[in-house]
Parts: sequence; structure tokens; C-alpha cells
Amino acid sequence: MGGKGLVGHAGAVLLRQCADRTGLTSTLNKVLPRGSGPGWWDRGTVLVCLATAIVLGATSMSDIGLLAHQALLFADPPSESTVRRALAGLDETALRRIATARAKVRARVWDLLARRPQGFPWLTVAGKPLTGWVVIDMDATLITAHSDKQGAAATFKKGYGHHPLGAWCANTTESLAMLLRPGNAGSNTVTDHIRVLDDAIAQLPASYRRKILIRVDGAGATHDLMTHLERMNRTRRDVRFTIGWTITDADETAIAGLPETAWTDSLGQDGTATTGQAHTAELTGLNQRLDNWNTGLRLIVRRTRPSARHTKNLTALERSTGWRYAIVATNIGRIGRVAGSHQPQWLDALHRAHAGVEDRVRTNKAMGLRNLPSKDWTVNQSWVLAANIAADLDTWTRLLGLHDQADLAHAEPDTLRYRILHLPAKLATHARRTILSIPDTWPWAEAFTLCWQRLSLIPPPT
Repeated sequence: MGGKGLVGHAGAVLLRQCADRTGLTSTLNKVLPRGSGPGWWDRGTVLVCLATAIVLGATSMSDIGLLAHQALLFADPPSESTVRRALAGLDETALRRIATARAKVRARVWDLLARRPQGFPWLTVAGKPLTGWVVIDMDATLITAHSDKQGAAATFKKGYGHHPLGAWCANTTESLAMLLRPGNAGSNTVTDHIRVLDDAIAQLPASYRRKILIRVDGAGATHDLMTHLERMNRTRRDVRFTIGWTITDADETAIAGLPETAWTDSLGQDGTATTGQAHTAELTGLNQRLDNWNTGLRLIVRRTRPSARHTKNLTALERSTGWRYAIVATNIGRIGRVAGSHQPQWLDALHRAHAGVEDRVRTNKAMGLRNLPSKDWTVNQSWVLAANIAADLDTWTRLLGLHDQADLAHAEPDTLRYRILHLPAKLATHARRTILSIPDTWPWAEAFTLCWQRLSLIPPPT
């Protein structure tokens, strides 16, 4: 009795193995300040330990103690004070170095993904594969502050807290970049969008920057952002975008001028028509408002029947027609050899898939972003970075080790914790070998073992 050899939350070995084998731990240690002497912790190792704890469910710096359950495997974890000092020491120079290190590791991970039997996870939109295209989704979210913290302010939703802006890779669900902002930061601040977007693209391996598709909601519908996106096009780089468009009186006049024959059934993500439920149409040639915008810009309008919650916000046109309208601006004439990619129905489906970014925001909040743990801005900014690393660590573990496990490949954080990460185990020594034993009766024991074997087969970083 007494629990000798017991290891709680045994799934941490998968996360740490993923971090070590992909080179995340060693690469971070190379770019962050090193020290010596008793009690010194390499800052890269501290970040990986914190990210591991966040994936396991940590919501504060003191939760690093959760890793004490793995002391038999990894030795004692860093203390809360060590974590706090490490986060407080990440200045702008250190953050830039970490971003470079993450990009280097991401290039290695994407190379490993491309070598899987199913290859790199290219997206499919309305039944059409977007092979070769990397899709970046941008969105902002609100983090409520329950106490007075630096940068906390009243938000546009009449709350109090912070208003970070992030960018995610839709292909892999990785968290590419995130900017912590005060709660009163504007939703459509161009400089913030450009900074986050540039940071996100810098995270992409060089060979994957040739075809980039960027999706933003209505907060991105500004002249300066669209001009910036157009200027990103190069001889060897094709940048396309879809952006939500705020409807004005001029837009409604153009919509009213559409003949009924212009409307066609919209498409679901499986490529089938949503008969009678929603329609799309090209609005480009009818809208004089486009004269003041970039050349080559197209407007795609979508109409749906309003739900009860939308009734009180309908415009006069929407009340008279019985439809609710939404417009998307895009510079896409056609995407390569994707058949039908010039059609309004397909472009509408492409932008609607941007809604998946809400899942990324939700899962990131389930892994460290629901609450910022300190009153200090620098510590909270570093915590956001650690949460982003945690999101990537979770993603890489699933993509590299569980990609063909139907109930785990796209598992939500709580699901993965229950089935894999929080699994209890027992550590034993036999014939000079250390053996981690997990219950054979656990329904996902085989998946756990398979994930470990796959991660262990990744060649160590050189």
C-alpha cells in the first residue's frame, strides 16, 4: 500500500516525448538565457513544463505542482516561483527568439506530417480539396479579468478584461500567433491585424508560404488591411483572402437591385446544395461602393431566413424581403485548378468555414486562456505564449501520434484529458529497465501505447 510507484496523469509522458522528439525543448533552451549553479532551471525546459501542465488542465502558475505526479519520470518540476521568474524575464528580445525557435520546430513537425501515409492535412471546402494552400484564420476574443490587472479595461461587450487577437492555421489547428491587448483595444485596428498576420506567416515553413489563404471576419474590412494583403503577393507567393463586409445603405441598394434569378442555392461543406435554405449571388457589378476599394475585389452576398434572435436587429430591407443578408469581400477570381472555385456558392462556403476559428478560440481557452494568472502585463503576455505553445503541443501529439484514431484525432481538450492524459499508471523497474504500466482494461490503452511508439520513432533532433 502507500501508492509506491504510482504515476498520476501518465499522459504527460506523451506530451513531453512530443516536445523532446520534435526538438521543442532543446530549441527553446538554445535561444533563452542559460545559467548555472544549484536550483537553476533552463528557461526553455520551464516553458515546456508549463505548457505540459496547461494541456493537462493547469489554470495558474501554482498548478505547475500538478507535474509532481510525474516526478518518478521527469524528476521534480520547477517551482511556482521559478515559473513566475521565467515568465517575467521574457522581454521583447526573448519573445522574438522564441518565435524563431517555434518556427524552426514547426518546420520539422510539418515535414513529419507530410511523411505520414495520408500526407499533410490539406483542407477540403465544399467537396473540393485545397491541395497546396495553407489557410490562416484570424479572430479576436475577450478574456475576463476578475481582479485589477495591467491592461485590463472595459470591453465592447461591457465586460472587463483583455482583448487578444490571434491567428490559427486551419490545416493543422495550430496557434500561430497571438497579441495580448487591453480590453478596450479596437476590433478593427489595422496595425494589430497586420502585426499578428505577419507573425503568423513568419511561423510557416518557407516552402508552405507560396499559397496562402487568409480569412477574417468583419473586423478586417479596412482599406489598409486589404491593401497590405494585396501587396503581400509576389512572383512566387499567391495570397488570397475572404473578409466579412459591413453592410451599408449602398450595399442594400445593390442587393435590392438583384433579380431573383441571380440567387442560387448555397453549398454545404460536403458540396451538396442547401436547397431553399440559403442562397448566394454575385454583387460585384452592382455595388458602386467598390469604386473606392482595391481593384479586383469581389462581393459575394448570402441570404438566409432570420432566426428569432435576429428579428429585432433586422433592417428595413430584411423585414420587407424576409431574408437576412451577409456579404463577403474577396480577391479570389479562381484558386488554381480547383474546379468551380470562381463560383459565388463555393466562395461563400469557403468563407463560412472560417467559423471553425471559434472552435480554436474555445479550445485555447480550455488550455490556459480563460484567465490570465497575474497582475503584471509581462507575466500575462508570457502566459499567453505558454498557452499557445500548449495548444501546439496538444495538436502535434494528436497529429503525429493519434491521427488515425477516430475518437482521438480531433478530440476536445477535456475528452483527451479523460481518455489519454489523465490516465493513472505504475512505474516499475525490471532487469535494469524502467517500465510504465497502464491498465490493460482501459478502453484507450492501445491508443496510448500506439501514440508513445510513434513519438518514440521520431528521430531525435540534431
